[in-house]
Amino acid sequence: MSIQSNEADGFISRDIYNNRGDFMWNEETGRVYSIAKDNAPVRGCTVSKAVKDGDNSLIYFSLAAKTDISAEIFPYRKLIIVNEGDLNVYGFTEKSLILNGGECIVTPADNTVGFRSEESCVYTEISIRKDDIMNEAVKAGEIFKLGDLLPYQDGRIVNMDISSNDNYKFVIMSFAAGTGLSEHAAPGEALIFALDGEGVISYEGKDYPIKAGENFSFAKGGMHAVKAEKPFKMALFLTLS
Repeated sequence: MSIQSNEADGFISRDIYNNRGDFMWNEETGRVYSIAKDNAPVRGCTVSKAVKDGDNSLIYFSLAAKTDISAEIFPYRKLIIVNEGDLNVYGFTEKSLILNGGECIVTPADNTVGFRSEESCVYTEISIRKDDIMNEAVKAGEIFKLGDLLPYQDGRIVNMDISSNDNYKFVIMSFAAGTGLSEHAAPGEALIFALDGEGVISYEGKDYPIKAGENFSFAKGGMHAVKAEKPFKMALFLTLS
């Protein structure tokens, strides 16, 4: 395994490759953590951590106060999830849009998009290609919260695919109290975003309590289950190849 770090114009990136030069899943598995706490802003800098590379990349960004990622035109959509702080999204609307912690937006493809923060921000970016399946409940350019897109239903688990193709899926789920998913193996690497309430992730024989604002990552083939003694909502980014 090799690690490459790059610094330019106050922008820091850290990439991990295996011995063949292929990009690997870059997140520690089997622990409860916080994207916001683990990726705290660095004074005067913008920082990125690529968790997954490729067509449907997943990247953490942190912006220190008064920093900016210059507006550029991208040929794909971006799902932006603000983990903490304030994020100013600009370029494709007459007025910039301000997102706060827990809020999301999908930026339109083939439009100028830039990001800045007044106080500091940590956010997650998922790339969505033009031909990916996208749920009609999500409209490009509109601010929303993932947890608000689906309800709780007594005795039931409610699922909604946000975006997907043959290689990945991003889905949100609500678990009524007393429901859960039985143990199964992950078909690929996975990242959980706890959105509301609290639940328990069982992973490789150990239980991990998790609550809103926390995260958990699986390795491909990792045996896991989900239990909700209380109402619980989560989002799941899952690789399928």
